[in-house]
Amino acid sequence: MTDENIAGPDAGHPRSEFGYNGHWGGHMRISTVREFRDKATGLLRSRDPILVTRRGRLAGVFFPQPEASLPIEFKRELFATLSAEVARQIKRRRLSEDDVLADFASWRKERRATRRRR
Repeated sequence: MTDENIAGPDAGHPRSEFGYNGHWGGHMRISTVREFRDKATGLLRSRDPILVTRRGRLAGVFFPQPEASLPIEFKRELFATLSAEVARQIKRRRLSEDDVLADFASWRKERRATRRRR
């Protein structure tokens, strides 16, 4: 992709090779799962955190190893956003805390069994 195809304040910026993703801020990138997969090497070299979306919904967040600690305001906002999404998913699936803990215990047991077979 060339910079001629990109409009916006970051045209010509090294990160602009990934195209416009609806977010021109210098503090966080937004990427689809497909873009993250296809351009992982370049995206992982970025110094900015990357919010990964699937069909417009949060799928994950990648934080590069920071040279310095992340700002506390960002950590608080991220925690609140992720906590709200987890709570929404639990409510939507009508799960209780015991259901979640049992599922986690089952996953850990299965994972340990798989590791022993190796």
